Amino acid sequence: MAAERKFVAENIRRVLLKEYLMKEVSRAGFGGLDVQRTPMGTRVILTTERPGLVIGRRGQTIKNLTTVIEDRFGFENPQIEVQEVENASLNAQIMAEKLAFSLERGWHFRRAGHSTVRRIMDAGARGCHIIVAGKLTGQRHRTEKFKDGSIKFCGEPKAQFMDHGYAVAKLKMGVIGVTVEIMDKESKLPADINVLNKTEAAAVLPDLFAAPAAAPVEEAEAVQEAQ
Repeated sequence: MAAERKFVAENIRRVLLKEYLMKEVSRAGFGGLDVQRTPMGTRVILTTERPGLVIGRRGQTIKNLTTVIEDRFGFENPQIEVQEVENASLNAQIMAEKLAFSLERGWHFRRAGHSTVRRIMDAGARGCHIIVAGKLTGQRHRTEKFKDGSIKFCGEPKAQFMDHGYAVAKLKMGVIGVTVEIMDKESKLPADINVLNKTEAAAVLPDLFAAPAAAPVEEAEAVQEAQ
C-alpha cells in the first residue's frame, strides 16, 4: 500500500499546484501545466497566453512563484519554464476561461456558446464540444451542449487528440460549469484513409510496380537442357 499511497499523494500535490497556478496567472491566460522530474530537480512547464505577465518586471513574479512552489508544495529545486500558446483559440483551457468570463459579464449562454464554437472552428479545429451546466435561466439546474465538427467521446482517439478544459463562472444565481473539448486539427483517426491512383502509388511504392527482372541467360539455358 505504500507505493499506491505515494502515487496518490503525488497526483494530489500536482492537482493542488495546478489549481494554485490557475488562480495566480489567470490574468495571463492559463493554458496548461506539465510537471517533469529531472535529475537536477523539478521542471514546471507553464503554458500561457501572455508570458510577460507571468515573468513580471525583472523576473520578480516568476521568482515568487518558484519560492511558493518549493516551500508550500514541496517540489525540489523547481525550475519554471513559461511558454506562449501558439493559437489561443485552439487551447481548450483558455477558451473555457474566456467563455466563463463572458457569462460573468452578462452574455446569454446560447450567444456565448455559439460564439465560442464559431471562433474555435474558424481557427481550424477539426471538432469542438462545449457543455454549459448550472442555473442558466431559472432555479433549476440545466445542461446545454454546443458542438460542431468531428468529436470523439471514448477510446484512444479521445485520449490522444481531444484537448480538455474546464472553468467556473460565478453568477448571482449560482456557479455555472463550463467544459470545452477541442479536437486537434492535425489529428488522423484510424478510419481516415487515402485511396491513391496507379501513378501516385507507383511514386510511393516503386518496388511494387516495377517490372519483373529478366532471368539470367545461364539459368535459361540450364532450364532448356533440363527439358
